[in-house]
Amino acid sequence: MNQIPLAQYYALTADAIESVYDKPERQEDLAWLRDKVADLLEGHTVLELACGTGYWTRVIAPVADAVHATDIGEEVLALARERQPEEDDNVTFAVADAWHLPESVGEYTAVFAGFWWSHVKREEQDRFLAQLRAKVGKDVLLVLLDNTYVDGSSTVIARTDLEGNTYQFRLLPSGERVEVLKNFATDSYLRKRLSNAARDIRIERLPYYWLAKARLK
Repeated sequence: MNQIPLAQYYALTADAIESVYDKPERQEDLAWLRDKVADLLEGHTVLELACGTGYWTRVIAPVADAVHATDIGEEVLALARERQPEEDDNVTFAVADAWHLPESVGEYTAVFAGFWWSHVKREEQDRFLAQLRAKVGKDVLLVLLDNTYVDGSSTVIARTDLEGNTYQFRLLPSGERVEVLKNFATDSYLRKRLSNAARDIRIERLPYYWLAKARLK
């Protein structure tokens, strides 16, 4: 099975990325999350990592002081720019690798990452948080949003590697089946990982998603 780099996978599937938000059974969770994310980030200067096509950027922008939305893929950023309402002129977009943020990353009071944590290998999560903390500084609010695995709604897990990372088979528009890293964290595991780099950790678990907030330390 071909294991495809995440940036390439999302570049090839950019047009369909937001269709996952159309699943009927997830609408109640998503309505709650949109309100909660907006409430948490109201008034903040936000660095958004792996913004994709900008679904959550459009949630955050109306309430934030400013949003700098980044992604490694120009293909998804092009759609994010196109879909961003003109009235939300507090948003900037830039190509940036969440693992290698520029030294002049800027001054932010909050970092938001939607559906990025699940694409970070378990053995690399501590390193990711450490480099993020080094770039944005301490006391910055960290908000993470990701999936809960639900039989019948989530894509089936195809395999688990020796480190405990899980992988799914997904279809490209060409019909080719590829393998994509997708981890599903328990609350206890999340708390353990986040505690190495953050304090004041709060996790809220919904049927289809989880939301974590913390302060980088």
